[in-house]
Amino acid sequence: MKPLNQVTHQENSAGINRRQFLRTAGQTASALTVASALGPTVLAAEPSAKTIGVGCIGLGTRGGDLLNAVVAAPNVKVVAVCDVYGPHRHKGIERSRNPDVKAYVDYRDLLADPKVDAVVIATPDHWHCQMVLDAVQAGKDIYCEKGFARTLDEAKRMRDALKRSKVVFQLGHQARQATCALQARELIAQGILGPITLVRTGRFKPTTPDRPNWRWYGYYDQWERPDPDPVRRELDWDRWLGPAPKIPWNERHFWHWRCYYAYGTGYAGDLLSHEMDFVQYLLGHGIPDTCVSAGQIALLRDDREVPDTWIATYQFEKLGRTVTFEGSMIATDSQPVTICGRDATLRFDAIAHDVTTFEIIPAPHNRNPNLPKGYERGKTPPQPNHLVDWLNCIRTRGTPKCSTDEAFIETATFLMSLKAQQEGRMVRWDAAREEIVWAEEQTGRTA
Repeated sequence: MKPLNQVTHQENSAGINRRQFLRTAGQTASALTVASALGPTVLAAEPSAKTIGVGCIGLGTRGGDLLNAVVAAPNVKVVAVCDVYGPHRHKGIERSRNPDVKAYVDYRDLLADPKVDAVVIATPDHWHCQMVLDAVQAGKDIYCEKGFARTLDEAKRMRDALKRSKVVFQLGHQARQATCALQARELIAQGILGPITLVRTGRFKPTTPDRPNWRWYGYYDQWERPDPDPVRRELDWDRWLGPAPKIPWNERHFWHWRCYYAYGTGYAGDLLSHEMDFVQYLLGHGIPDTCVSAGQIALLRDDREVPDTWIATYQFEKLGRTVTFEGSMIATDSQPVTICGRDATLRFDAIAHDVTTFEIIPAPHNRNPNLPKGYERGKTPPQPNHLVDWLNCIRTRGTPKCSTDEAFIETATFLMSLKAQQEGRMVRWDAAREEIVWAEEQTGRTA
């Protein structure tokens, strides 16, 4: 397929930051030379002179943000963009800062473009598996948004293909970029908290009643419904559906795909996965042994299938550790990430990808005069943002912070919660078979 006609490049005036990930994008780009002198903790390598050609697939809500982060990185050029919706393609062209950028409707044409060295995949989740497999086949390095996969079978196929290849892969969990998180991880590894028995996480996303979560139109702060007729004319609906069940044009599924299980995994894969991946980054304990979970549509009865309220409890039996998640889209609260040990508690200031600092609270019996009080600014070298970490590893052929193995752990963990909630009973991870099974399983039946 020939690339679409291009529009004249215009400097994009939209805000480029989404929480911490994109607040640091431009700062990181300008600070890489200084940071690279601080040692291997900071960067996989100094930026090389070679320009990496990046193709961006999926340019809607999150994809547009990621494109902004790519163009802010040094020695990188957005050479191609792809989306099945015309206005999104034109947004990609305008934000690319490249008058020669190519625009495609079919992502396979972008993968065939010899100028594309690496791809950023930010489509709805139901496309992740096929696009990752095809990008591996094309030999492109890959940054893919979370959640990694919709099913465990998809996750296994993706993991196996990636590990057989030489592709550099990064999953989009940007909380791993936080400098304070690296410092906390190092302190935890020293054992200053003692045995860790409880971890608390959560994600509360209340909005005004007239603006229910996941019902925006193209970006997180856009609530005015576009005229559906032009949208339908400028969208390749069959390509958008792809591997999902074939249904007639449905604008609510297009704009609000997170609300329907044909395209994503709801609270589990979209929000819980962020928090549980951050806990995995800090503790490295792998896939939990068991999970119980509950969720319901408490107030947002607007034809969505996914709950607006979610609770999950994970157990790591050999470690004597429990990890809890609480979430609500219709209740105001906060649940900063809290790591509770026998001798001290480490509490961050926010949810996973907003963390900027932490405090350490000693237990009453802990008289250690050398116990740190919390985050010490300047002690840990500043970290590159999550996308730049991937780009650095492309140059060195190194391993990014949220690599293929971590992506598989993420998927198994959030799918345990989803299965437990949908069936209303405890599930267990069978490590030998790599399957989610019922906790009371006796006959070999899997979840």
